[in-house]
Amino acid sequence: MCGLEFQFDEAGRLARIRGDAQDPFSRGHLCPKGNAILDLEDDPDRLKRPLRRRGSAWEEIGWDEAFALAGERLGDLQSRHGADALGVYLGNPNVHHFGSAAYLPPLLRTLRTRNLFSASSVDQWPHQFVCWLMYGHQLLLPIPDVDRTDFFLVLGANPVASNGSLFTTGGIARRLEALRARGGRLVLLDPRRTETAKVADEHVFIRPGTDAWFLLGFLNELRRLGPPRLARYGDRLRGLDEALAAIAPFELEAIAARTGVPAEVIRRLAAQFWAAPRACIYGRIGVSTQKFGSLCQWLMQLINLVAGQLDAEGGVLPNEPVIPVTGPGTPAGHHDKWRSRVRGLPEFAGELPVAALAEEIVTPGPGQIRGLLTVAGNPVLSTPDGSALERALGSLEFMVSVDIYLNETTRHADLILPPASALTQHHYDLVFSAFAVRRLARWNRPILPLPPDQRGDWEILQRLGQALATAAGKPWQPLPPPESLIPALVAAGGSGLDAETLAAAEHGLDLGPLRPSLLGRLQTASGGIECAPPLLLADLQRLAQEPPPDGELRLIGRRHVRSNNSWMHNAPRLVKGAPRHHLLMHPADLAARGLASEEEVEVTCAGRRLVTTVQASDDMMPGVVSLPHGFGHARPGVRLQTATQIPGASYNDLSDPAALDVPSGNAALSGLAVQVRRAG
Repeated sequence: MCGLEFQFDEAGRLARIRGDAQDPFSRGHLCPKGNAILDLEDDPDRLKRPLRRRGSAWEEIGWDEAFALAGERLGDLQSRHGADALGVYLGNPNVHHFGSAAYLPPLLRTLRTRNLFSASSVDQWPHQFVCWLMYGHQLLLPIPDVDRTDFFLVLGANPVASNGSLFTTGGIARRLEALRARGGRLVLLDPRRTETAKVADEHVFIRPGTDAWFLLGFLNELRRLGPPRLARYGDRLRGLDEALAAIAPFELEAIAARTGVPAEVIRRLAAQFWAAPRACIYGRIGVSTQKFGSLCQWLMQLINLVAGQLDAEGGVLPNEPVIPVTGPGTPAGHHDKWRSRVRGLPEFAGELPVAALAEEIVTPGPGQIRGLLTVAGNPVLSTPDGSALERALGSLEFMVSVDIYLNETTRHADLILPPASALTQHHYDLVFSAFAVRRLARWNRPILPLPPDQRGDWEILQRLGQALATAAGKPWQPLPPPESLIPALVAAGGSGLDAETLAAAEHGLDLGPLRPSLLGRLQTASGGIECAPPLLLADLQRLAQEPPPDGELRLIGRRHVRSNNSWMHNAPRLVKGAPRHHLLMHPADLAARGLASEEEVEVTCAGRRLVTTVQASDDMMPGVVSLPHGFGHARPGVRLQTATQIPGASYNDLSDPAALDVPSGNAALSGLAVQVRRAG
């Protein structure tokens, strides 16, 4: 989402990437990942043509042969075992590129399988789930108006490292500096003193997995400061009194004991939030990937609402993207229309929790997954108990991967279809434009020619759909290519912006700040804001039965500005410098176990184990350890020359597929109880 300036040498080779100073959104900001595109373009490990497995070897084949093979084998598998015998896993990169986001839906409709999984259920499902419950659409997501707020309260997010994540920003550090320069306050709650904490006005340690308790206490304190500020919502609220009554019994002193946040700190922060003319609370992956992630997201929505900051300038407001992702004709979401075969986990928005993927492959019976299609994903390193999934992939009858690398997951495939460089493709950001802190639009044109022996991701997905439709004897209606589809979607979006104006704006367009629009866009059956969803009221009872802290070490993940899950670790520009794979532990916790910094340690969790290097860090809350995810590349058959030299183990080899946020089905990866001892 940041504007980039690409510079070429006299021979026409891409030589340098800089931030585009004329981009009205990012204004010259460039993070290391943008510059690492240079490494992706020149990576000798990057696949350019289809690979077919021959025993333990790989051979390049032509595109027509590859599509025919995929259609034949996957079509035969579904004809023999049923549509659900084919599983699909969609990785995080799909939402970042038009060629995937726009062209995947027709392919998925052709496949007809209910065994659809994605990275969303190890990431942001609680965000989407709560917005669907309260506002009627999974992507009607209020965004922190960071450019105009006076008090920004952040839980479990590290925007200085992530550049905003589910609130898209270009140069977040500059925006946070501006917040403080105008007299505003940034307060962060996190079990680690993160990069964002170090630029905040205040950082408060909180025990992992207890954010819902803190939010209950915070909301109750707001109510003691005055009546809810509800004038802007008129008669559109449904069940608020019921929700507040269910929250009221949770006592502040008990909350303080569980969270490690003193009661007087909760009272003071609530008073500051209440007194601020414009305030917002925001939580990201640290609150979503825990046992009560949906409760956390619901409570934050209620806090913004009760304070009168929902759908308010300087509070939180939904974006109005030029190409709409909400409204008529968009996938609003649904829940529990079907369930997973083995554990009976409900679907959300047409997907099953990825925590169920391995068991659906290895458990015999009708509906067993016998084939798999992965698109731009590496679930072996990014989903619960990745080692179990890795073993399961070896039992599949046929597997196809759309990916540019032979990595920890795709090495199990029978066929790999690699997309061409994004710099050869038309692009319009469908998803993150809808989460941006300003209304904006940018149509990226190809700046490199498409080699004749390569295919864009949009074409790969179209040809796969055509091959599978042919195998099933059904018609296939292709979409137009991106250069035609993008202007058609812009014209149909109703923004008033025409495609010619957009195409002429080389640096993109800033269409202004966020505007109150939530009340006019609600898609609930009642037409109002549903403040007391029964699923979340029931989950309050599950929270109330949660046992108190047990003194065990708790494991959390962490982000780094030079890392992007598992899929940029083959870029030398990103992995150079000091190692970042360490398990961080407070010095007092090290001493209590007789350990020393830089020792090899064994970390165990419910029978799963890994070995890594521990490092002392005063940035950690005592009783909490931190390990980054996306590591663990040194495995047989992986063709990633740079990544396989990086030390580190996979966080997800410890995570438990049975640990879920119950309402949404999102994996509870954070707050795991672990033991740490000397390795050997």
